[in-house]
Amino acid sequence: MSYFQTIYAAELPHRAVVVYMYLRDRSNWEGACWPSIGTIARDLRLSRSTVQRALNDLYRAGFLEKQNRHRPNGSLTSNLFTVK
Repeated sequence: MSYFQTIYAAELPHRAVVVYMYLRDRSNWEGACWPSIGTIARDLRLSRSTVQRALNDLYRAGFLEKQNRHRPNGSLTSNLFTVK
């Protein structure tokens, strides 16, 4: 069985598959990673809006969890992504 067989079998847009593979490649052994949307877009040569749509596709399909991260003063910083 291929490592990515479940993502290939899911009926997701190509953008979501590419972003999933990017996040999986950059995640630690627990599946956690925290690249910014701008970093993902730049590295994959996609627009920020395309990356955001891909992330939403992955959330809805259950391949990704997102946790907001906050600074000590309470303001929002980066997101913690956990790929499944």
